[in-house]
Amino acid sequence: MNLSDSKKKLAFAGILCGIVAAVLAVLGNPGNMAFCIACFIRDTAGAMKMHSAAVVQYARPETIGIVLGAFAISVATKEYRSSGGSSPMTRFVLGMIIMIGSLVFLGCPLRMVIRMSAGDLNAWVALIGFVGGVATGAFFLKKGFSLGRAYETNAMSGAVLPVIVLGILAVSVGTTLFAVSEKGPGSMHAPIIASLIGGIIFGVLAQKSRMCFAGSIRDIILMKSFDLISVIAGLFVVMLVFNIATGGFHLGFAGQPIAHSQHLWNILGMYAVGFAAVLAGGCPLRQLVLAGQGSSDAGMTVLGLFVGAALAHNLGLASAAASAATADAPAVAGGPSIYGKAAVIICIVVCFIIAAGNKRKAAK
Repeated sequence: MNLSDSKKKLAFAGILCGIVAAVLAVLGNPGNMAFCIACFIRDTAGAMKMHSAAVVQYARPETIGIVLGAFAISVATKEYRSSGGSSPMTRFVLGMIIMIGSLVFLGCPLRMVIRMSAGDLNAWVALIGFVGGVATGAFFLKKGFSLGRAYETNAMSGAVLPVIVLGILAVSVGTTLFAVSEKGPGSMHAPIIASLIGGIIFGVLAQKSRMCFAGSIRDIILMKSFDLISVIAGLFVVMLVFNIATGGFHLGFAGQPIAHSQHLWNILGMYAVGFAAVLAGGCPLRQLVLAGQGSSDAGMTVLGLFVGAALAHNLGLASAAASAATADAPAVAGGPSIYGKAAVIICIVVCFIIAAGNKRKAAK
């Protein structure tokens, strides 16, 4: 069941992922964040009361499904490898950076592509920053950047995150301990079963296709390989057709849902995401998949994503969405606060420090 050995198979995997995202949007997920890893992790962190932003609190079954789907298919196809020990704390910090950058832009690379397919020109501007960040990471890879090798660990170690997400699912379904948004993005979701199944399908396809938004651009830059971008193209085409067919396509900067037009900070936010993702070895989606197939290092990055989400909302680093004036409230330009802007600059500086300070040891 190899989906990564031809562009046609990769594009087909992307099409199927796009269909999953479109179906979940029809069933209740917000249309322009039908499938957003950063948003889903932020909502889940809120549900566990890691932050108190009441409009983004819901334990997203899609995130759980991705991890379980990747775990199940990797075990079934004998690709499960329990490993760890490759600069785990550095990867934790990179996970935080990826999340903070995503929440300044208001979306991960996956949501960026979905927003692009809906005609959101703010996302097209952010793509400039994302490509620039990936290119910077690729530059350091060519200069010998490495976080060190991962070592084989006890098989149980790699299964810790799949067990944790099962626990989150059980608490979410079987108790009232988790917070649940009554309004805002967190209140908009597909039925639990549909979300979980959609996440599992997405996780299986992402694991078998090696789907990675940062990796697809990295491969073009480093190897002139356009294979992985085929997955992204397939997803983009499906979402473009879906948005046009359902009236969700609106070309422009203004009036886009859950977005802002502070272009510099859209660019810099996604620059930090692209840079950190290359250094960490994958975008948020790829980190969930790698964690599901046994990588404790990717699991540390995922934990960093959760902590980054909590910090972004507790400290006011996440951007506000732009909104038009109403009878009861004035227009809001949206964008990051001064603290969010400072955080993005700090994140980029930290990425440069990590990139310059970690190189492969020369063979003796």
